[in-house]
Amino acid sequence: MADHQLNPHKWVDKYSDYLYNYTIVKVNDKEIAEDIISETFLAGLKSMKNFKGEASERTWLISILKRKIIDHYRKINSNKGKAEVRMNYANDEDAGDWLEERVADPFDKTAEDDLENTELGVAIYACIDKLPEKQATIFRKKTIEGQDTETICKEFDITPSNLWVIIHRARTALASCLQENWL
Repeated sequence: MADHQLNPHKWVDKYSDYLYNYTIVKVNDKEIAEDIISETFLAGLKSMKNFKGEASERTWLISILKRKIIDHYRKINSNKGKAEVRMNYANDEDAGDWLEERVADPFDKTAEDDLENTELGVAIYACIDKLPEKQATIFRKKTIEGQDTETICKEFDITPSNLWVIIHRARTALASCLQENWL
């Protein structure tokens, strides 16, 4: 176990700017960002007893923050808990895929992050296996293997528009599956 300890008296001074910058990119609304950060600090205070010291204080707060952001979008996109989580981005440099938002920060990894990534990978592949065969194959080729659109369209004799409809339906099904089986 690492020698990380919590010091909530310094959280606002040490982490509020970083957490705000991270959050504003995700929610693009100053008041909502401030509310989410407040909720993060409150949740941190309430769950201090669960802090194992395996991650740094900042990493631990960021993991709470990420869950608060997902909760925010889950609440506003809720369709009986089946909505795809959508993130708003302020610029193209930060643009990402909805699945990528559930992966831990690669520059600040802990044993807990590795475990979470492994669990997520297992959950994603289990959910892909539940897709119809053609949809799963096309999703794997485009999203995981990174094959180009033209190659996939020729192989399956489909149009690019049809390919993107298939990818969208696969993502929607995966979001629902992950919602039920991983989150």
